[in-house]
Amino acid sequence: MRETNKVFHLAIPCKDLDETVEFYEKLGCQLARRYHDRVTFNFFGDQVVCHLNPEGVDPSPKMYPRHYGITFVDQDEFNQVLESAMEKELPFFQEKMVRFAGKQEEHITFFLIDPANNLLEFKYYHDVGMVY
Repeated sequence: MRETNKVFHLAIPCKDLDETVEFYEKLGCQLARRYHDRVTFNFFGDQVVCHLNPEGVDPSPKMYPRHYGITFVDQDEFNQVLESAMEKELPFFQEKMVRFAGKQEEHITFFLIDPANNLLEFKYYHDVGMVY
């Protein structure tokens, strides 16, 4: 499992800082820093930096292979994020679905899309042993 003394860092493009801040704060992420060309968030305990780069935005995103997100080990936490996203009317790229039904790696998942077309996946495995 994860060591708590390490923080994963991800840098992604964004097209507008204000709309990026609005999206990630609605998602529940705390704004850590803001500069003229980037914003940094506490993304569920990890660091996501959104760099202003409108020309780097994917105009036609697809779920695979490029996305990032959170794998929950507590189904209640997964459900809370899902319910919050629906209540705050965050844009879904893919509604909640079951993947690998009936198999050991079965999990529930949904995808959000941020204002720069970055895809965020949130998932929960019924068998915590399948997280890795």
